[in-house]
Amino acid sequence: MNQKHQDVNATSSEKHIHTDFTNNMTYGEYLNLDKILSAQNRLSGHHDEMLFIVIHQVSELWMKLILHETQAAIKSIESDELSTAQKRLARVSKTQSQIIQAWDVLSTMTPSEYMEFRDSLGQASGFQSYQYRMIEFALGYKTDHVLKIYQKDPELHKTLTQAFEAKSLYDVAIAALHRAGLHIDEEILNRDVTKTYQDHESVRLAWMEVYRNTDKYWELYELAEKLIDLEDWLQQWRFRHMKTVERVIGFKMGTGGSSGVGYLKKVLDQRFFPELWAIRTEL
Repeated sequence: MNQKHQDVNATSSEKHIHTDFTNNMTYGEYLNLDKILSAQNRLSGHHDEMLFIVIHQVSELWMKLILHETQAAIKSIESDELSTAQKRLARVSKTQSQIIQAWDVLSTMTPSEYMEFRDSLGQASGFQSYQYRMIEFALGYKTDHVLKIYQKDPELHKTLTQAFEAKSLYDVAIAALHRAGLHIDEEILNRDVTKTYQDHESVRLAWMEVYRNTDKYWELYELAEKLIDLEDWLQQWRFRHMKTVERVIGFKMGTGGSSGVGYLKKVLDQRFFPELWAIRTEL
């Protein structure tokens, strides 16, 4: 077979590969656009309710990606594949920036416009977002009262319980410090991971050693900075959430009985990786 004939066959083969869409599957079918684009069901018929629904649905999709990448990063750290974990956490931070920008879009809605359809929400509230709670669990903030909210849904309750009982991103990062030869007290290595993490002297000293010897512990140093990025972006998201709520409803109680702005201000003081913030003053 001559070269020209081989080239023709190769071209024909490549053409077949590029046009084989698995039984003629379309773009819309692959993405399930019929389901996604038919899920914006306004209950009030008010024009701005579409904005409200879309913003929250898009945010939930971004949170799904955040969980996907964070859970993968946890597995990578457990396997000492720190460079892979860093890439995944960098993607989380970029995704967080998209959620933050969503609040800028929602803030184009005025208080008067929101009040036109607010009653249609009933007891539905963003505080009930189970994916957001799973993100908190993955970062180490554990509150079992969240599980009670979803007891009526056995499958979802099982998923949340597994996330609640799993090691957090910070738990596996601390274990990586230990494997690198840095001292971590046994009480931290064997702590009850269903409890919210509290700062500990041995962890602080270990991170101090990492930051003072970046050449020796470069991958751990890079991991620490990715964790800081993640928490920084999360707090910026929380702040934009709080200010948007304040802008639209002021200090009124939120839907579903939430305290609204008061609660959102309180969580701004939460720390997921406390030692990584504390050592900045000491370095």
